[in-house]
Amino acid sequence: MTQRPTHARYWVIFYAVTLAILSYINRVAISQAAPEITRDLKFTDVQMGKIFGAFALSYALFEVPSGWLGDWIGPRKVLLRIVLWWSAFTAITGAMWNFASMWLARFLFGAGEAGGFPNLTKAFTTWLPKSEHVRAQGIMWTFARWGGAFTPVLVVWVLRFVNWHWAFVLFGGLGVVWASFFYRWYRDNPRDHPSVNAAELALLEGSERLASGHAKVPWAKLLRSRSIWLLWLQYFCSSFPWYFNITWLPTYLQQHWKLAPAEAARYAILPLFFGGLGALICGSISARFARRVGLAQSRRILATSGFLGAAIFLALSIQFHDPKWTMLSMGMASFCNDLAMPPSWAACMDIGGKYAGTVSGSMNMMGNLAGFVSPVVGGYILAATGRDWNIFLYVLAAVYLSGTLIWPFIDPETPIE
Repeated sequence: MTQRPTHARYWVIFYAVTLAILSYINRVAISQAAPEITRDLKFTDVQMGKIFGAFALSYALFEVPSGWLGDWIGPRKVLLRIVLWWSAFTAITGAMWNFASMWLARFLFGAGEAGGFPNLTKAFTTWLPKSEHVRAQGIMWTFARWGGAFTPVLVVWVLRFVNWHWAFVLFGGLGVVWASFFYRWYRDNPRDHPSVNAAELALLEGSERLASGHAKVPWAKLLRSRSIWLLWLQYFCSSFPWYFNITWLPTYLQQHWKLAPAEAARYAILPLFFGGLGALICGSISARFARRVGLAQSRRILATSGFLGAAIFLALSIQFHDPKWTMLSMGMASFCNDLAMPPSWAACMDIGGKYAGTVSGSMNMMGNLAGFVSPVVGGYILAATGRDWNIFLYVLAAVYLSGTLIWPFIDPETPIE
């Protein structure tokens, strides 16, 4: 009788999903708390923009080192360090008292969180057969977005019982719980896990050889790859407008539309919730679509369509005079944005191979450099225009539109080695 494969590999997806949710709770919480923080600490729009950007700057700077470290020693130890570090600085955020201290706390928080998604991508590369890569990325990014989507409501609820200082302490404790369970269960190589039988290992044939121990990254090949450079550029164009959703959006709703914090929090759910649907649908249809038009072409079509749709819907959102329709349109822009997420990260897995942590880290570095620039630029635009939010949003839509020109020239499946 033929042995049936175990399903231990799906626990890797479970841990990735729960970590993605926690990651977005911790990074989105400050956007909902921003009006209270601004009032308490008397920050200007420019200062708050710089604080939003501090996270993305350090996140970008430490992405490649953390991704490379996962390729070298494996995601198990690296993810433990990442989660404990970010949990500590999430809690410390609540104790900050002025601009300099808050900027430094958010910078160090970003440095700690850097490398989380590249190391989860490395774990997927090792633990999942190639046919499951896009679907796994779609599931992970769906729940990441949904974690962020409901964070504003969660923050409003928590702030009924404690002030913003203690709210960050509570959010910081969640990561410690995750880290303790993950470290006991996960192994870098599925061959070392007692729950994996021979039949499941047969499904992973070739994948398990991509485990840790690959410290010598072929940087020359990576830097000569046109597809790598274009992946970096398209992710910058994706992240630059998207970061509005986790930085300025609650402030926009309260200042531009004069909404109360609780009502603004409910509206702020829509972009990340719709984004999660986009990632989920993309992950669900990608395999069938790839069989019809080919793997590379399917990824190009899905991603290019996503950029074009995001540009159209974000520009359309400015035309409405009702916050409900504006936020539905912004939600559709985020839905389209996230059609490009699974193809982008799956391309890192296939192009990078055993260096998937480094390649995905480099792409996410560029995305988070955009995340640093975007809220800072937004703060200056708001200061220079007397808080004309529409000018800011038109700039973001134009960046989305530029992304449509990039994907047709990417080869998203040929490995660098």
